[in-house]
Amino acid sequence: MERVNEREDFTLVTRKPYFGLPTACPICLPVYIYLKFARLPFHLAFDSTYPDSDIIPYVESATYVACNNENGGVIECLKKDGIVDLDNGYQSVPEWISMKALISSWLEEALIYELWVGSDGNSVRKIYYSDLAWPIGKVLFLQQVRTVKQQLGITKENSDRREEEIYKRASIAYRALSTRLGEESFLFENRPSSVDAILLAHVLVTLHALPVSCLTNCTLSVYIGSLRSI
Repeated sequence: MERVNEREDFTLVTRKPYFGLPTACPICLPVYIYLKFARLPFHLAFDSTYPDSDIIPYVESATYVACNNENGGVIECLKKDGIVDLDNGYQSVPEWISMKALISSWLEEALIYELWVGSDGNSVRKIYYSDLAWPIGKVLFLQQVRTVKQQLGITKENSDRREEEIYKRASIAYRALSTRLGEESFLFENRPSSVDAILLAHVLVTLHALPVSCLTNCTLSVYIGSLRSI
């Protein structure tokens, strides 16, 4: 992609804000936090026209665009294209790699499960379908529930076992991250990276968008003393 002049204005396009968050979309919020950590000035805009679009979020300027469905996502595009890279020096550190994998697999899996399968679906309806007519939103919601179940390998026969596995892995991940963070503000070298942005976004969506009674929220609350320091 074309290199961007630092003086150009950037716009981050996300899904709409809800639950007191600048964007309630669990894919968009890490990008928002990453840009804030990087102190890169940007405008925030919202697009709810196509709720199932995999392009959102995206960052654009007059001559540049980085989309969610390109080259590993927006953050990876921003790094590769020389816009902003908070991960410099970390990407060869084994523990950093393992922490990123832990968040991007076990915690992401738990959040997706809670949003689409483990709860009543009210949160995702607000995040993705609030601007659509009820019948259309309902159909899209049910389609996505089926897709998520397929992604997570959930069937009628194994649903209880898979739920137990998902919650167990989330608990292990929270414990490991809480231990790693300790009393520090960030996971590594007291400076933020994309891993901190992804983790903070997960914590915020879990606490604000999920029902208080859901198990992932309750499990996170056990470790929230450490994780709130980021």
